Amino acid sequence: MGRSLKYDIPGEDWRVSALDFFETRSAEASLQDSTSAAAVSTEGGSPRSVELLFAQTLDPPLKVVLEIGFGRGEFLLDLAERFPGTGFLGVEVSFKRVLKLARKLARTEFENVRLLEARAENVVRDLLPAESLDEAWINFSDPWPKARHEGRRLIQPVFVSELTTCLKPGGWLHVATDDVPYAEQISEVLDEEGELISDHPSRPWLSEVPGRMHTGYEEEWREAGRPLHFFEYRRRPKAGSESSL
Repeated sequence: MGRSLKYDIPGEDWRVSALDFFETRSAEASLQDSTSAAAVSTEGGSPRSVELLFAQTLDPPLKVVLEIGFGRGEFLLDLAERFPGTGFLGVEVSFKRVLKLARKLARTEFENVRLLEARAENVVRDLLPAESLDEAWINFSDPWPKARHEGRRLIQPVFVSELTTCLKPGGWLHVATDDVPYAEQISEVLDEEGELISDHPSRPWLSEVPGRMHTGYEEEWREAGRPLHFFEYRRRPKAGSESSL
């Protein structure tokens, strides 16, 4: 028999909802997907600065970093510990994973992490303002290995275009996968996005990134000899400016 899920938050609850991303909203606006907080209508409201999600604990101006699909949260919490003055927004579609990380986060002294239960596509399309992110991380998203499921993969041209719009000029996009066919698709999609510049133009991907944390799952894949693929891209700086990232 599996362990029962605990719902209490033993401290500060750093979860946010789609409503927290808007200054005003239509009275008729409602959640459309019972499992996702970000499948919403934006009629009657406009996205506000993502920095305001951290106004309670962090002083502006601050960098804002997004992790999509944080899983067990190891990578997100490692970043938050190393960069306490940066705001980290973790997005995960699984209610269970969000709840578990919220409970874990409540036992720490971290005040620079916010969690959102939502589909990444909805967050990027509907909630995040343009040029609001300094970095975005997508670590080992579901590769949907069956040919008939390829369309369900997260890294698609439309999604990458919308996510790139959310990055500040010079902002970084980091992607990782352990699936070879998916890596080939990711490489093609990222290279075709005209607003992105590869940090490794002579290679389609990197097999290692120095200083990058290894999650528990990643260590298992390394021990099993599975190939890892890392992509480092950034949004083109505006003409006449230099990125400070």
